[in-house]
Amino acid sequence: MTKAPNQIIIRPLLTEKMTKLTETANQYAFEVDRSANKIEILRAVEQRFSVTVQSVRTIVVRGKKRRMGRFEGKRAQWKKAIVSIKEGDTIDYVSGAS
Repeated sequence: MTKAPNQIIIRPLLTEKMTKLTETANQYAFEVDRSANKIEILRAVEQRFSVTVQSVRTIVVRGKKRRMGRFEGKRAQWKKAIVSIKEGDTIDYVSGAS
């Protein structure tokens, strides 16, 4: 069962570190669906932003423990994908948001 690109790519990650990677290495980061694999992420980014993807790296970010008074809980785990795109291509988050 294939998912739509907007079901796989949840949101772009806009941090100082990722902005620097974008400027120097032409890499972009996204929060993606936990069940998505690298091939699905590659196809979703290519379809949604009309770019050529060279490589995809994925990381599962572990949830942190949190306390509210005497109650302890845990944040949900989530998956991050760092996508390298072809030299000369760029991703405009605003136009690809639709």
